[in-house]
Amino acid sequence: MKKILERLLNGEISIDDAEKLINADNILELNEIVKFDTKRKDRTGFPEAVFAQSKSYEDLLLIIEKYMESDNNDLILTRLSNERYENILNKFSDSPFIFEYNKRAQILIIRKEHVDIQRIAKIGIMTAGTSDINVAEEARVIVEEGGCEAITSYDVGVAGIHRLFPQIAKMVEECVRAIIVCAGMEGALPSVVAGLVDVPVIAVPTSVGYGVGEGGRVALDAMLQSCAPGIAVVNIDNGFGAGVFALTIVNGD
Repeated sequence: MKKILERLLNGEISIDDAEKLINADNILELNEIVKFDTKRKDRTGFPEAVFAQSKSYEDLLLIIEKYMESDNNDLILTRLSNERYENILNKFSDSPFIFEYNKRAQILIIRKEHVDIQRIAKIGIMTAGTSDINVAEEARVIVEEGGCEAITSYDVGVAGIHRLFPQIAKMVEECVRAIIVCAGMEGALPSVVAGLVDVPVIAVPTSVGYGVGEGGRVALDAMLQSCAPGIAVVNIDNGFGAGVFALTIVNGD
């Protein structure tokens, strides 16, 4: 983009030409239905992630192949089942690229090389129950990929609230900059946490529940209705979005 703007300032191209070049430079068009945003990290601070769940296996292979031909550093695929991961790994078994898969989070990161990431801050991640951990792990992978250290405390929900307070103390001692709280059922944990800490709380409703709470809607409504200040709420099971938002808080300071 800098080179394009320099050409514009030097009068070598028009404003319309500069706009077209910037748009073309930002998008890697793989085929008629896949356009990969290669410059998202430059604009937002975090690279584009590919949502694998609803994509065909053929399109996923195409995306990976084009990534391997590009200059991008890492490729992130979210909601990738273990079965699909195994098929992809077998397909690229002779590839020099590094495949890192978190089975619980269902996230695959493909790297060209190992790079030591300098941790710029700490972010807390909590779950109400063990059934919420898969969503929390999605957030953890994203937080760590974005250059932060994740401090995790799982299964500390309000059903046994005595478990929570030592973990809150641990988060405070670690000087976390934000806390991601994942909870299903009645979704009470983020409100309790927000009433005890002075950092932003990112509430993640999970689809854990039954009866009126089935699918996570009760947890979502409860978090949106919380009377505790300092809470932001993402969509049901959106650990990825929570992780990116926590990184936005850290990078915005």
